[in-house]
Amino acid sequence: MGFIEGEARGQGALFPTSLEELIPQDHFCRVIDAFVNRLDMQRLGFVRAEAAETGRPGYDPRDLLKLYLYGYLQQIRSSRRLENECRRNVELLWLLGRLYPDHKSIAEFRRLHRQAVSEAGAELVKLARSVGLIRGEWVAIDGSKFRAASSVSSVHERILLERYLEGLDTADGEDELRVENGAVALALEKLRQHTEPEVRFMKTSQGMLPAYNVQTAVDAEHGLIVAQKVSDEPADNRSLLPMAEAAQAALEGTSSPLHVVADAGYSNGEQAASCESQGILPHIPAKRGVNTRGRQLFDRTAFRYQEQSNTMLCPAGHSLRSDGRSGRALAYLGRPEVCGACTLKPQCTTSRRRTVHRHVYEEALERMHQRATPAAMALRRRTVEYPFAILKYGIFRHPRFLLRGLDGARCEIGLAVMAYNLKRMLNLLGGAVLKNALQTT
Repeated sequence: MGFIEGEARGQGALFPTSLEELIPQDHFCRVIDAFVNRLDMQRLGFVRAEAAETGRPGYDPRDLLKLYLYGYLQQIRSSRRLENECRRNVELLWLLGRLYPDHKSIAEFRRLHRQAVSEAGAELVKLARSVGLIRGEWVAIDGSKFRAASSVSSVHERILLERYLEGLDTADGEDELRVENGAVALALEKLRQHTEPEVRFMKTSQGMLPAYNVQTAVDAEHGLIVAQKVSDEPADNRSLLPMAEAAQAALEGTSSPLHVVADAGYSNGEQAASCESQGILPHIPAKRGVNTRGRQLFDRTAFRYQEQSNTMLCPAGHSLRSDGRSGRALAYLGRPEVCGACTLKPQCTTSRRRTVHRHVYEEALERMHQRATPAAMALRRRTVEYPFAILKYGIFRHPRFLLRGLDGARCEIGLAVMAYNLKRMLNLLGGAVLKNALQTT
C-alpha cells in the first residue's frame, strides 16, 4: 500500500481552476470584499478615492483597505510582510485580483488615512446596528496600555533633554548658557526625529514603558466595540466623558438614557454630572480619599450634609460650617471650642478641630456610586475585558504599535477595531448571512 500522492507539477488540466472556485462562498475574504465595496470612499476621506484623468494610475484605496483588514485578521501588520503575502497567498490573490502593491505604497496608505479609517469603522458599527447586533442600552468603557514603537532608551533620553532645557531656560542668560542651550536643543530635535514626541512612560504589566492608553466603549449585547480612542494620558479619570460622548454619538438614534459602566479609575464627579445632563447614566464606584489621620477616627461617611444650611452634621450633633472651596471640594470646619469640649473628639480628630471635605459634585458622585451595583460591575467585566484580549493577542499578537506617534497609533487601533468587529460579526451571523447583509442593506 502506497502513500496518498499529489499531482505531478507539470500535469495539465482540461478545466483550469479559477481563483473564484478556490474561495468558498462564506469565506471571510468575501465579507471583507462586500464591506469595503459598499463604502463611499470619497465621502469618508480616503485619498485618491476617484481615479485621476491624467498621470500615472495609483492603487484603488479600496484594495489597500481590503489588504489591511485581511492582514490584521491574520495577525499580519507589517507592510513588507503584506507585500510578500500578496505574491503567494491565494486568498489575497482573489481579494486583490492578483495585484502586487509594494510595501511603500502599502505603508503610505496607512500613514495617510487615520481619520478615514475611523470613519470606515463607524460605518461598520452602523451596519451592526441595522442588523440587530448592537442594542445601545448598556456600554462598558475600559482602557489598556499598548507599548509605543519607540525604545525605552530613546524616550528616556528625550525626556532628560527636555527637562535639561527647561532648567537652562530658568537660569541666567549668559553667553555660555545660550550656546549650551542651542546645542542641547539641536540634539533634542534630532532625537525627536527618531522617537515620538507625544509618548510618555506608563505603568504596564511589564513595568514602566513608553506606551499609549487605548480606550474602548463596548456594547453589552454582543461585545462589539462602538467607539475607540488613543490617549497619551496615563490615567483614565479624564476619559469618562469623552468616551461616553463618543459612544452616544456612535449609537445615535437608540434608546435613551445610555447606561455606561466602568471601573473606579473613571471616577470623576464633574464628568459624571456632565454625562447625566446629556442623557448618559454612569455606573461607576466613586473613588474616595481617606479623610482621617488614622483608621480609628470617624471617616466622612459619619458626617451628614445639611443642604438648607450648607453645613455638615457631625456624629455628636454639632454643625461644621463651610470654609469655601478648596480645589474640587468644599471644606467644612468645626469650631475649636466645640471640638475641644466634645466627648467624641478622641474618635474624631487629633487636631484642634475636625475638617471634612465634600466634593463640589458630591451628589453626582453619590448617584454614580449607587448605580454601581455588583450586577453592573459583573456586566463590565464580561463585556469589556474580552475585546482587549482579542485586540492584544488575537490581532496585534503582541500589544505594541508599529507606527510612531499618536496619529499612527490611532490608525492602527482603527484598523484593529474594524478587524475585531468583522470577526465578531462573522462568529455571530456566519459568513453567508453577513455577506448578504453587506450587499443588501
